[in-house]
Amino acid sequence: MKVVAGTVLFFLGFVQISWGQTKGSTNVTGTGDSETAPAVQTNSYVVFGATAQQEALVRSQIQTMQPAVLPLRVVFVPHWKYVDNTRVFRLHVPTGYTSALFTHLPSRTIFIDADRYFDETLGYWLAHELGHLVTNSAKEQDAENAAREFRKRLEGSLKTQR
Repeated sequence: MKVVAGTVLFFLGFVQISWGQTKGSTNVTGTGDSETAPAVQTNSYVVFGATAQQEALVRSQIQTMQPAVLPLRVVFVPHWKYVDNTRVFRLHVPTGYTSALFTHLPSRTIFIDADRYFDETLGYWLAHELGHLVTNSAKEQDAENAAREFRKRLEGSLKTQR
């Protein structure tokens, strides 16, 4: 009796799963070509914890800098949470120095200390963090080398706006 009941439940569950697929194709793009990948959006990252003004500023600066690798997340956190995240992710800061932003490379997440956030210098430091992502390196010098190009683009954009 248990075998019959188990078999019936299995097939009823299987029938419900198969109802979900209505087309003969599992292609994500919806075209007939199965080799085509879905298009990636230019703003395919998420900004958490920011005000509307902060989010707009971060998005416009990243768009201006045009990095080859975008972050997946940009997270504004209160200072206590920022300090906790630096401990959890084992951020190594030289003695006597502090940071207002850091990047967690495996998750492609940029953390911003919301209590130490400054509008006028955010682009400068954001370029450095994007440099870490582009080079996929935790080395500060590698990030600075990549950040130079981003900062030039940002400065050029500011000059044309004036």
